[in-house]
Amino acid sequence: MTAAKQPTDSATRRYQRYLPVIESVSARDGFPIDVVHRACDPEKRGFVTRVVNELVGQGWLLRESKTADQTLYRWNTGLGEFSPTRWLDEKLFGNQVKLAPQEDRPRERLLAWGAESLRTAELLAILVRSGRPGESAMMAGEHLANEFAGKLDRLPTAGRGELKSISPAVEKTAYCQIMAGIELGRRIAALAGPPKTSKICSTAEAAEFCRRHFARLVSDQRREEFHIVTLDTKNQVIDTHCITVGTLDASLVHPREVFRAAIKDAAQSIVLVHNHPSGDPTPSPEDFAVTRRLESAGDTIGIGVLDHIVLGRQGHVSIRQAEN
Repeated sequence: MTAAKQPTDSATRRYQRYLPVIESVSARDGFPIDVVHRACDPEKRGFVTRVVNELVGQGWLLRESKTADQTLYRWNTGLGEFSPTRWLDEKLFGNQVKLAPQEDRPRERLLAWGAESLRTAELLAILVRSGRPGESAMMAGEHLANEFAGKLDRLPTAGRGELKSISPAVEKTAYCQIMAGIELGRRIAALAGPPKTSKICSTAEAAEFCRRHFARLVSDQRREEFHIVTLDTKNQVIDTHCITVGTLDASLVHPREVFRAAIKDAAQSIVLVHNHPSGDPTPSPEDFAVTRRLESAGDTIGIGVLDHIVLGRQGHVSIRQAEN
């Protein structure tokens, strides 16, 4: 195994030169540049100004209006807490062994304090895993967290191109890791506890169960998915099964596939459920046709279709009720 690449003496010297400047800047809530120049003396003024301008370019510092021929700077609190050592670690050493204290690194912080202690940017940085020249994993995490601040629920539907436009570090591998992490979290959340409605005897109970258990389908604006809920002789939920992914039509939702899962569960009856990515749950003629076909097949083999629930952002519709 190849040994980890160690920081060079040159990189270490750069780190030691940057650190007092960054610490001096981070210690102030608002300041004119001259204050930092004096605090960092005898460091060259041009170097200090360059560091400050870099922080401005990254959005950490904001320029205020000039007062008495001075430009005032203040921290952009919207980006979260600024860590001097973390910033230097990412800037100077990329994916090499870090000089920053372990407590300032996302993976080490996770191991020491648990995932719940990490900021969203740090969690995303771990999923991105490695950066690229000019864009470290931590910087990528910060950019993604800022872009989706207050709307994190939209991240699962973001495309690869969209995330790459936010951070060039989100290459194919990083994108796959982010999406895999999201999907794993969804599946764990779905199994985290028993459903509140374990018995389905009415349209209202079917709709309540489907909206909660299939919440992901309500927010998914990219594709249709068709699932079934299997029930025992007391109408208690046995399990759920994904039958098809794609546009709903009779050729895709074949009775053989639907009732194979139901027979395997020894189900007495089933509930059908699918989503409309448009957000409008109004059933289409094809939705009614698929329902009638499956009801007919179920009557033949003795497994009833209790209802077919169509989900969308605008609500839900019971095809059983819509037919009456």
